[in-house]
Amino acid sequence: MSEETEAAAQVDGELVNGELVDPFAAPLAEPGVAERALELLQAGGPVVGILLAMSVVALAIVFAKLIQFRSVRFGDLNSAQGALALWQAGRSGEALAMADRSRNPVAQVLSRAIRGQRLGVPEAKVREEVMRYGGDVLEDLRSWFRPLEVIASLAPLLGLFGTVLGMIEAFRQLELAGNQVNPAILSGGIWEALLTTAVGLAVAIPAVVALNWLERKVDRLAHEMDSIVTRVFTEDLSADAAADLEAEERYAAAHFSPAPAGQ
Repeated sequence: MSEETEAAAQVDGELVNGELVDPFAAPLAEPGVAERALELLQAGGPVVGILLAMSVVALAIVFAKLIQFRSVRFGDLNSAQGALALWQAGRSGEALAMADRSRNPVAQVLSRAIRGQRLGVPEAKVREEVMRYGGDVLEDLRSWFRPLEVIASLAPLLGLFGTVLGMIEAFRQLELAGNQVNPAILSGGIWEALLTTAVGLAVAIPAVVALNWLERKVDRLAHEMDSIVTRVFTEDLSADAAADLEAEERYAAAHFSPAPAGQ
């Protein structure tokens, strides 16, 4: 290249390996998520592919359960509490109407219990029907928990399995190298092997967190259903007990007070 061309290059651009590079040109685009996922799949082998498929299934299950919880108004406990307060106040018709308006399972259980009481059905039969309905609801809400639990338990084991296979392949390549040992062969094989363990943990940890949160929500709902049905057939003794204790204290103060001094 002539001196005039080099001078022009210093003004308009930059010489790299004998080629002119425009300094104002846009840099190469960074690899996207799809490209990175493809690189991980190629480096980790079929085990990473299985783990990625399991992560998609786990994510789909969690989204489906969230939609289901939202459809049954999972957090709407005010309707059930308000209907119970109306029932305890003797306004059974208003209580039944309020409970029927809510799709929350606690309110629906309360509606069946109130309706059974109003129709004069024996308490044992009402409780049996309520327990049947509540069991069906809880079973439906717990659906797909088992596959999510399997994914959370199996993902780390698959990751460890992939790591063992990768280490075996790395040492096999090291053996084939013979006397011409290249540390890059071993290091490259090791990081590719450890990649499967990292992917397995990345799939398992969110799955365990989501599963425990979902199970806690369902367990709390089951407790609320059992508690509110029991309160339909029993009396709230907390206020009466406090009143009785106060009356006993007044009676004891009036009849067993110590005699004045000098008498």
